[in-house]
Amino acid sequence: MQIKKTEFITGMTQKGASLRHEIPQIAFIGRSNVGKSSTINALANNKNLAKTSSYPGRTQQINIFLINDSTYFVDLPGYGFTKTSKSVRESIGELIDWYFLDSGYEPMVIALIVDANVGPTESDVAMLNYLEESDRNIIVLANKIDKIKQSEYVKKIRKVEEFAGKNTVIPFSAEKKKGITEFFQEAF
Repeated sequence: MQIKKTEFITGMTQKGASLRHEIPQIAFIGRSNVGKSSTINALANNKNLAKTSSYPGRTQQINIFLINDSTYFVDLPGYGFTKTSKSVRESIGELIDWYFLDSGYEPMVIALIVDANVGPTESDVAMLNYLEESDRNIIVLANKIDKIKQSEYVKKIRKVEEFAGKNTVIPFSAEKKKGITEFFQEAF
């Protein structure tokens, strides 16, 4: 897929926001600071589309981007550790639950992004189980492969594959733009 046009549509901060149901959605979710926004920027070939930060928990809304006037990229807030208050974390959790369970939106693909160098965490396992309960099409992006020592690469990718189970795993680097073609082939 060649991306020629990208547009920020909205940041949904509350339940009930409306998107056009006829436009397919790809949802991106992962721990805080795993590279969700950077992944969207790499896929869109637009480094300024999604706001990135080294500050955990920066994304506190569901950011919607329209790609080629034909697909929504849905950037969900991160889960796990964030530098935010308990009430903000609870609000973010409720927003994620609303999107997946009550909004009526059915993303054609959910890209679960994990840090391949760190490996899947307990919160990644919990999120994968949560997503699998609703029988969704999940692609696990093993991000940050550029950070893995070459001698540990096979072992670390195997660990992500074991975590992913039946779901497709794509080794990915938002920074080096690796895995983009494979993602689009799998997603579309």
